[in-house]
Amino acid sequence: MALSKLERSILEVLQDNPDHAYTTQELSSIFNYRGSKNYKKLVKALAFLERIEEVYVTPQGKFKTKQNQSRIEGVYRANERGFGFIEYAPDEPDFFVPRGRSGGAMNGDRVEARVIKHVDPATGKGSEAEIIRVIERQQSQLVGEFIQYDQSQREESGYIGFVEPQGTFPSETRVYILPEGVHPAAHSIVTLEIKTYPTPDKPHQMVGYATREIGHKDAPGVDILTILYQFNIPTEFPEEVLEEASQVPQTIQAEDLDGRVDVRDQLVFTIDGADAKDLDDAIGLEVLEGGRYRLSVHIADVSHYVQEGSPMDLEAYERGTSVYLTDRVVPMLPQRLSNGICSLNPREDRLTLTCEMVINSQGHVESHKIYESVIHSDYRMTYDDVNEIIAGNEALRETYAEITPTIDAMVDLHHILEDMRISRGALNFDTEEAYIKVDEDGHPLDIQLRERQTGERLIESFMLVANETVAKDFKDRQYPFIYRIHEQPDTEKLDRFAEFITSFGMILRGNTENMRPKQLQEVMAKVADEAYEPVVSMMLLRSMQQAKYSEEPHGHYGLAAQDYTHFTSPIRRYPDLIVHRLIHKYLKGQPSGKERTRLEKRLPVIADHSSKMERRAVEAERETDALKKAEFMADKVGEQYEGMITSVTNFGMFVQMPNTVEGLIRLDGLDDYYNFHPDHLILVGERKGGIFRIGQKVTIEVEQVNIDERQIDFKLIDAEAVDPADVNIQPQKAKRSDRQKQHGKSRRKKSQDHKSKQRSRKGKAKKQNFKLRKRK
Repeated sequence: MALSKLERSILEVLQDNPDHAYTTQELSSIFNYRGSKNYKKLVKALAFLERIEEVYVTPQGKFKTKQNQSRIEGVYRANERGFGFIEYAPDEPDFFVPRGRSGGAMNGDRVEARVIKHVDPATGKGSEAEIIRVIERQQSQLVGEFIQYDQSQREESGYIGFVEPQGTFPSETRVYILPEGVHPAAHSIVTLEIKTYPTPDKPHQMVGYATREIGHKDAPGVDILTILYQFNIPTEFPEEVLEEASQVPQTIQAEDLDGRVDVRDQLVFTIDGADAKDLDDAIGLEVLEGGRYRLSVHIADVSHYVQEGSPMDLEAYERGTSVYLTDRVVPMLPQRLSNGICSLNPREDRLTLTCEMVINSQGHVESHKIYESVIHSDYRMTYDDVNEIIAGNEALRETYAEITPTIDAMVDLHHILEDMRISRGALNFDTEEAYIKVDEDGHPLDIQLRERQTGERLIESFMLVANETVAKDFKDRQYPFIYRIHEQPDTEKLDRFAEFITSFGMILRGNTENMRPKQLQEVMAKVADEAYEPVVSMMLLRSMQQAKYSEEPHGHYGLAAQDYTHFTSPIRRYPDLIVHRLIHKYLKGQPSGKERTRLEKRLPVIADHSSKMERRAVEAERETDALKKAEFMADKVGEQYEGMITSVTNFGMFVQMPNTVEGLIRLDGLDDYYNFHPDHLILVGERKGGIFRIGQKVTIEVEQVNIDERQIDFKLIDAEAVDPADVNIQPQKAKRSDRQKQHGKSRRKKSQDHKSKQRSRKGKAKKQNFKLRKRK
């Protein structure tokens, strides 16, 4: 079929830029097709090209060519159940890789894949691919439990045993261990080097050799070490780094004071958690006339001791961040610095970088200064004591009479800054955080919620305003810099959120392509103090982009801030250390052209690596929490608790207990066939019309705990009723395939065997008030 000149021109532009998706307005500008008549011609041409499948429309309403779409390249993200996803392009949905189609790829590998099914333009879902080639392997080392072969097995196979690797691997995955490496003891945790990777014919088999024996799997502390090795987080500092750290003096030298502002005579103190040892920020505050404040945020000058290109600097770059696990901290810097000369300990002179701000009664920074300084912290305050002082504890207010008026003024300034952030549209995701108390062997004793009170929040307010002020200063100078950015939410995720909240009778107004934080804040205001407020907040948080580091000042969406960086934690975050190093450079004068060019090349690499190391740390922390929570629940099988549904899927629903422990209720354990409505994240019973939704209160029984897989299974005992009218969904029969119908019959047959028992449990459950403790 012959194409018009305009249609051919459109195709040429799209084919020459296959990775870019164009809006109609962009194409209108490219071809200068302005005005009503020309614009209609362009739209008609695009519609025709879509109809003949030369182009397609992305979920964001943009146009892309279908040329060469039968092959894609991307990063494979594996799931332990055998399937996975390929991250393909920023504006495109991930490709789903069904079980058995991974082609021997492992998590993080860069792969080439053949498209099985293209995305549905109407929903943005349904694209599938089959991996045909691994372009680049991400992992060369693994960690796991060693299963030893006996003599006959060793002689027959040529291997000394095999390892069940930790991570996102199906349970049947094995790494067969060659005798050329370490010969570990049975059931010890080992690190191994991969010699032969999975293949399409043998997707769950690898060959390697052991490189290190960490310890027996049941030995104290080995479980956490296993996670650290799993994520390739270094547990020891190289000798050259420790040697360099040993040369750093633990007191300030006279030459260190050259060019610094001496503020040792000013009242300055730190406020941190009681167990904190790396104190990297101290505060000074002065109340001025006219409702103004002079806030001084003093940050440990780590960059004075960690020189660019030194062994300590290179090691800090590789680590990217300190990692905080349940019973230990893996620091970014040697303790001689992080707990010593760089920590703003009380009654010690310390080198700092200071951001001094004059803030008015509306919370706006009227003027500021950034300078090298030396301080002498007068007090080491804990959050607990500060919160008691704020609450009016007379004994503590008398003990700390010198600083009590300053703390009171800090509270006032905090509220001013908080109100300012709210007025501009900042979003508050004050999610619950758990503290896992462990004994000396690392076994969990209790799980408690951390309560953030005014003391914690005021320090957060002061750090936020300092970070914004520093970012704006150097953005205005147009010097190369590193920023902390949080970009506009993904349109597709916001669309799903908008659909989700309709089940609560709310409408998200505005265009999701350019939704302002203030509009989302208004939604949260409507659900304030409602029972489902935590649920809506959680779903909105899931709709947000992930914050990251960048050399470009794109602002921070969640904070509704135009400028933001990380300046306040150089002991534990490498980007903060780089910000300090840049400040030192720029305080001396404008960078030369050569230096600017060097930084413009180097900073994007640092930002990208730091973002990756941050995600690695978060994943390790989550894995550790999941492990300890599973250990904590292991002896509680058969006990009943209250909980709330936090996620609904087509295979079950996740329930979170008040202490943040989460478990799965599988659909095949329920007494009906449930249809999953993905737009509303709701399960609707086909025969009885029962409804399960996010935010619903339930009573569960702990059914099974698998510590190795960090899996907790719950059994449903009782659930609060949900009126179908409240969720705008009628419990109608949904269309199913023959396979689904057969599976549904099988599930219903199994559930009938336990029907009378479950009814009995429900009857008992309704008569009792369920607490977060064992029933007696």
